[in-house]
Parts: sequence; structure tokens; C-alpha cells
Amino acid sequence: MSDLLLEIKGLHAGIAGKEILKGIDLSVRRGEIHAVMGPNGAGKSTLSAVLTGRPDYQVTAGTVTFAGRNLLEMAPEERAWAGMFMSFQYPVEIPGVSITNFMKAAINARRKAQGLPEMKPAEFLKLMKEKMALVQMKGEFARREVNVGFSGGEKKRNEIFQMAMLEPVFSILDETDSGLDVDALKIVADGVNSLRSPERSGIVITHYQRLLQLIVPDVVHVLKDGRIVRTGGIELVDQIENEGYDSIA
Repeated sequence: MSDLLLEIKGLHAGIAGKEILKGIDLSVRRGEIHAVMGPNGAGKSTLSAVLTGRPDYQVTAGTVTFAGRNLLEMAPEERAWAGMFMSFQYPVEIPGVSITNFMKAAINARRKAQGLPEMKPAEFLKLMKEKMALVQMKGEFARREVNVGFSGGEKKRNEIFQMAMLEPVFSILDETDSGLDVDALKIVADGVNSLRSPERSGIVITHYQRLLQLIVPDVVHVLKDGRIVRTGGIELVDQIENEGYDSIA
């Protein structure tokens, strides 16, 4: 098994005929957490949309390899079955579907794709209880409709709960810190950190230093105008905090 989990080469992509990504090169090895930072409009969310297969975004050049497969040829559900997960900046509501039924369907769909039988009910409920405790979700949340009537913090916590349930090999956190207070941010970060392992990797997309003080990345990339203009360590986060993005060229 290759140590390289995700490899992006010369990626150009956009939406509605407008080019947003203008040649992205980025490689993530197993066990690594990469942070992608940048000002508004830099292309951060476009990168996550392309990786997860949003159909309204078009790739015009470049390649993306995930776990040895051509990611760009995989349907969004195939990417999820292969172990990719995305926590959205604005999680959607799903009226009429309980969190329990939603997670049961997601887990069993992935197991079916892997040629495995459905998870036994007792095993599933035990797993739910364990992962809900991880992100300090009360038992009543299991019966609530997905994100319906949730506060911003509850929605983000629910996303991390879903990630904990699915245990993906590669996670994309797209501005998960947006709108969170200090306590909720720590709960989300603790949930993410508990899943770190030599086999799991991820990309954390954020504007701010505060999340990266809790989820300390191995590598930091600065994205400006559709290009990665600098790659380094945690010192880049401090430079941005003290001097702003204009100091990065």
C-alpha cells in the first residue's frame, strides 16, 4: 500500500465558465493533516467541491489520484465508499429523516459497496452511543431530524459525529470553525483529533488561526487567486495571524 493517499497535479477548475483553480499541486500522505488557508475568493471551497465531486464544478486540466485511483472518474458516492468524507461549511437540513436512520443508511451503503453485510442493530446502536459521547451529543439527538432546528454549533458537531461514525481514511473540513464559540470549537477539535491515526489523513480549510491551535497540522498551504503560493509548517499560521495574507507571496 502506497504511503501517498492524495495527489493533485496541475489542477485547473471552475464553475459557470469562470476559472477559479489555476494549477494546484498538492500531495497528502497517510497520517498527515494539511491546512489550506487563504482569503475569501482564493479557491478553498472550490478545491473541496472538486475533490468531493460537485457536478456544477468543471475540471479543465490536471489529475487527482486518491488511494491509487483516478478520483476524477469516480462518482461522488464512490468517493465516499472509498473513504472520503467532507464536513460542510453550511450543513444542509434533511426534514423527515432522523439522525439514526441517516447514519444507518450511510454506513450500510458503504458496507454494501465493500461487499459486507449490514451492521447488526445492536452493534450499530453501541457505535452510535460511543461516537455521540465523543462529541458530547445527548441521546435525544439520535431521534432528531438531520440538522432541522439545529444551532450552528449543533450542526458542526453533528458533522463531526458523522465523521466519527464513518471513520473515513480522508476527511475534508471546509471551514468547520465558522460560527463556533470557544466551547463548541474545542468539542469539534477534540472529535477530529481523536480520529487521527497513521492511516487517516485530511485537509482542514480555514481562514483563522484558532482552529489550527487545536488541530495542529503537519503542513500548511496558503492559497491565493487559485494558486498555492506558499507551503510550510505551523509558522505560516503565526505569520498570517500577525501580518495578514498580504505578507505571503
